[in-house]
Amino acid sequence: MGKQLANRSFRPADRQRYREKMQRGLDALARMLAGGDFSFPHQQMGLEMELSLVNDEMDPSMSNSVVLEKISDPSFTTELGQHNIEINVRPRVLAGDGALELEEELRTALVDTDGKAHDAGAKLVMIGTLPTLRSTHFDPRWLSRPPRYSMLNQQICDARGEGILLNMEGTPLSEGGPERLRSYAESILPTSACTSVQLHLQVAPEDFAAHWNAAQCLAGVQLAIGSNSPFLLGKALWQETRIPLFQQATDSRPEELKNQGVRPRVWFGDRWITSIFDLFEENVRYFPALLPEPEEEDPVAALDAGRAPTLAELRLHNGTIWRWNRPVYDLVDGVPHLRVENRVLPAGPTVIDVLANAAFFYGAQRSLTEQDRPLWTRMSFTAAEENFYTGGRNGMGGHLYWPDVGWVAPDELVLRRLLPMAHEGLRNLGVSDAARERHLGVIEQRCLHGQTGSTWQRDTVALLEQRMDRREALRSMLRRYVDLTEVGEPVHTWPVE
Repeated sequence: MGKQLANRSFRPADRQRYREKMQRGLDALARMLAGGDFSFPHQQMGLEMELSLVNDEMDPSMSNSVVLEKISDPSFTTELGQHNIEINVRPRVLAGDGALELEEELRTALVDTDGKAHDAGAKLVMIGTLPTLRSTHFDPRWLSRPPRYSMLNQQICDARGEGILLNMEGTPLSEGGPERLRSYAESILPTSACTSVQLHLQVAPEDFAAHWNAAQCLAGVQLAIGSNSPFLLGKALWQETRIPLFQQATDSRPEELKNQGVRPRVWFGDRWITSIFDLFEENVRYFPALLPEPEEEDPVAALDAGRAPTLAELRLHNGTIWRWNRPVYDLVDGVPHLRVENRVLPAGPTVIDVLANAAFFYGAQRSLTEQDRPLWTRMSFTAAEENFYTGGRNGMGGHLYWPDVGWVAPDELVLRRLLPMAHEGLRNLGVSDAARERHLGVIEQRCLHGQTGSTWQRDTVALLEQRMDRREALRSMLRRYVDLTEVGEPVHTWPVE
């Protein structure tokens, strides 16, 4: 949802007009899909990563406007909270050494950016949830300055009509019992605690459904082996606390609508699809517009005139529905294309961990799309959704369902079945042996050692709590985490001390 919007209120007529424009957009999209009016010269990947800013005390630094001014690079932009920024790397082909080049480019950019952030009294952190956040940091005054954030906050809070409840229970830390968080917020700023990596893959229209379905199948496994978000507001919660946090913090439904089964705006989905059209049509059918500001362009008229429509209304609406695997329609130099945006993974812990997670996803996804009998024809959608929440809650400590295997530990599933598939998929994508071995080797060792970012954070805090309270333990852990991130070795090699 990157569009700059004027700070304004919306009238009933705006919503009716917007709904009509979205229907026109669906008509235009259907025609384009039937006519093959999309660019697909080669398969490209893209990556976005959200980052947190902290001060010397490891508390959030509400300084993104100053930091961005010092960075002065259009690849960096704001995010929801004033302690957040985001980096967008340029798209590139998957084949060859592209992943190795991306690793070096990303590492160099982050080192350079961290130096400039230091000039503003801040430091970058790649982590799924910032463990030193407190409820005072969720006050609406800490929203980032662009008006679209305050508008989005206002629309969600008005629709809900009451405070936002964060209510979740975690897995036990060390030998203690499970911890419980119950906290209210007056804004959607708890979402700013969620910093993620978004992986983009450009696909041909006829291949979109297979790639999206495959991504849904893999989501639970991604969480289980890539979790990095165990703490929120001083509590040890899920291995990937971003999952319940993001859903609850953006929930526009009062309790009565939840009880009726109305879908949340952070959504796994409820069925396998046959076309990208299914997802955009669901968006329009199920979700009221939060930011109903229509554009002048008539998408059908644009098609009739031989131009690719912007589908501005569909795209903006899509940006306010946070599917874990999101459909993307975009234009480059007036030429349309389609992408799958994978939003499952947390940021960090290191650049090589991020690239390893990406390599595993792209490789396994490709192999799943090439099976003679697709996995999603042998696996219920409910099973994929249950895997997603199990992976998020329990990490490598849970058991996932997989056809022809049954219930299996995530590390065993990856080592015995999915890692060979990922190697095969990357080879079929033309990825160099050097890149494939380097990045998938990290996934192999992570599974063999059983240490993710979340397990390292939890084990370190449990050790530190033998001599200090939880708040100081979280600060000390985060300081050590930042130091190890700067060294850059993958998280499975990090000592707990």
